[in-house]
Amino acid sequence: MLTTLIILILAAVFFVNGKIRSDVVALCALVALLVAHILTPEEALSGFSNNVVIMMVGLFVVGGAIVQTGLAKMISARILKLAGKSELRLFILIILVTAAIGAFVSNTGTVALMLPIVVSMAANAGVNASRLLMPLAFASSLGGMTTLIGTPPNLVIQNTLTEAGYAPLSFFSFLPVGLISILVGLAVLLPLSKWFLAKRGQKRDNGQRTGKSLAQLVKEYGLASNLFRLKVTDGGDIQGKTIVDLDIRRRYGLDILEVRRGDVSQHRFLKTITQKLADPTTTLQPEDILYVKGDFDQVKHLADDYRLTLLDGHATEEAGRPTGELDFYDIGIAEILVMPTSHLINQNVKDAGFRDKFNVNVLGIRRKKEYLLNDLGREAIHQGDVLLVQGTWDNIARLEREDADWVVLGQPQQEAARVTLDYKAPVAAAIMLAMVAMMVFDFIPIAPVTAVMIAALLMVLTGCFRNVEAAYKTINWESVVLIAAMLPMSLALEKTGASAYISGALVSGLGDYGPLALLAGIYFTTSLLTMFISNTATAVLLAPIALHSAISLGVSPVPYLFAVTVAASMCFASPFSTPPNALVMPAGQYTFMDYIKVGLPLQVIMGIVMVIVLPLLFPF
Repeated sequence: MLTTLIILILAAVFFVNGKIRSDVVALCALVALLVAHILTPEEALSGFSNNVVIMMVGLFVVGGAIVQTGLAKMISARILKLAGKSELRLFILIILVTAAIGAFVSNTGTVALMLPIVVSMAANAGVNASRLLMPLAFASSLGGMTTLIGTPPNLVIQNTLTEAGYAPLSFFSFLPVGLISILVGLAVLLPLSKWFLAKRGQKRDNGQRTGKSLAQLVKEYGLASNLFRLKVTDGGDIQGKTIVDLDIRRRYGLDILEVRRGDVSQHRFLKTITQKLADPTTTLQPEDILYVKGDFDQVKHLADDYRLTLLDGHATEEAGRPTGELDFYDIGIAEILVMPTSHLINQNVKDAGFRDKFNVNVLGIRRKKEYLLNDLGREAIHQGDVLLVQGTWDNIARLEREDADWVVLGQPQQEAARVTLDYKAPVAAAIMLAMVAMMVFDFIPIAPVTAVMIAALLMVLTGCFRNVEAAYKTINWESVVLIAAMLPMSLALEKTGASAYISGALVSGLGDYGPLALLAGIYFTTSLLTMFISNTATAVLLAPIALHSAISLGVSPVPYLFAVTVAASMCFASPFSTPPNALVMPAGQYTFMDYIKVGLPLQVIMGIVMVIVLPLLFPF
């Protein structure tokens, strides 16, 4: 028992110190328990197969898909309309919405659902996300106190009461406690988050993006101003012809940059969009959208000659989406700087071989302060020219790897990762809602961890990610390893009798001082233990002790059992005490001390309030 406590204390010291990564500290503690023969290898590694850990991995993927499809941005825009320009209103709204969802969905699921939405909201509102993410995690636990199913400790005390012959609690017996918890949480988190979290992570963000964004490049080169969409109509003269047959560049002085083709399976909901560079051999089909660059009069002339529908920049193939813009789902753009030693100097763009070797188009040339956009095929390349090229993201990546004649400017692959596949937003929304339904409704015979795994797999299979690698990149392994390595610590504390000894000694020592002192002892003992072992395990351990202590004093056990469930659920002082706390840690760029500064005062204040309020709601 002593060895286990020493390992736990040392781990806590290193967590607070923050000089060593939290996941490395957790792994060191786990290895120490193994070396000391406190845990067997099977017990030590059990955390990596724990349902909570597997669920966290799946939820990272689901959350990543919500961001990748632009669904997070859409939802956040709606919420931002309610909040207006007030940061205070936004803060309160996030707490209330998260708490409302947390009443019916597990706190881990709630945070995974809200995390990408809140990050998107913060970016749109110009607010530092770090101020919102820790309160988001705490709000999910606060909301869990409002219903019987909100958090597992609620079900534990319900089971303890009924097994002892007492009347069962109703679904909303917890509502008064939950509402008070939310009000206290709001009152405490508003100032603490502003004092300690408002500037967290700002320095690191400032240097994240280098180079120009895709939107900046489109604006700088004026691509939208001379870009037009033409739609191939069924029965039109152009149907069935290849691009080389049309000879558009010679006859009209226009360039076809891209062919957009909607691939509808049997239902419009599952629509995907295929982007293709305008290959000379591409055969045009009805409903194809041609992205044409050049003079508007010539574009109009082409449309009249071949009976094409001119979308004129005011409509797109996806109704309701912004117009006058290039989309970058599969095809992107990037700038390349021609080196002084390049063999391309003095060659025409047409002869330079960009299309033949790399399958990319040259859309424009920036030469000092001049931008060349038309009739580029015959334009000679000069030393120091910056070429704007268009191609698939894979081919742009090849430009970075395969030639010494130029340097690719900026970080096009990072920009590609930021592009949202917004036509997949309905698919992501349906999968997310189905996941929530499976987790909420008991009549659906699917375990929560299974629901999350199904949702994560569907997000990948339905194309909500650009590829499988993009899905893997959404998983934050530091958080996963942190929780997986710390879960066996609770097993070690129980196995060595440390947790039972601590709880029994503290509670029995306070029984002589009256029911209120005993209530405070049970609450803060539970609160202390929950910092190191899971809230469910803490509730299972202390619920019988609280019940028997109340019976021995001849008072109602209900307030004592409520003290156990509230204290077990309201653990905010460490990142590994609950999965939601760990989930927001990397996104908010928090350290262990941030949880101490914000979470510990909230945990203590919540305890004081509950010791006063619980006897009023549930008399002794």
